[in-house]
Amino acid sequence: MSSEWIQSCQRIIERIKDLERAEDKDRLEYVRSIRFMLGALQRSILGWMQWINNPDIMTRFTQEELSEMNKKIAEFTRLFIEYDLEITKKGAEKGLEAARRARRGARERHVIYI
Repeated sequence: MSSEWIQSCQRIIERIKDLERAEDKDRLEYVRSIRFMLGALQRSILGWMQWINNPDIMTRFTQEELSEMNKKIAEFTRLFIEYDLEITKKGAEKGLEAARRARRGARERHVIYI
């Protein structure tokens, strides 16, 4: 399993590099790229959860190794959640803007002319 996981991760990394190198992407290609990367991230997190929930695996790591994992994952998670918050705020602003336009359009359609 480990060697298959490693090979799969290497293929994913190469695919991400290809996506990063691609030029002249349109909006759909950006969406596909983001979707692929989030799927890869989800897969990786599920793998981590399997490891972290398995004491037979986790007891093989030293305290220093666990400390380093904790440090890296904390930094990565904080940065990701901070970015999530930033994009969620932008999305909310865009959603509110669209909702305002929709309400404005609905009011204009319900105007009665005499």
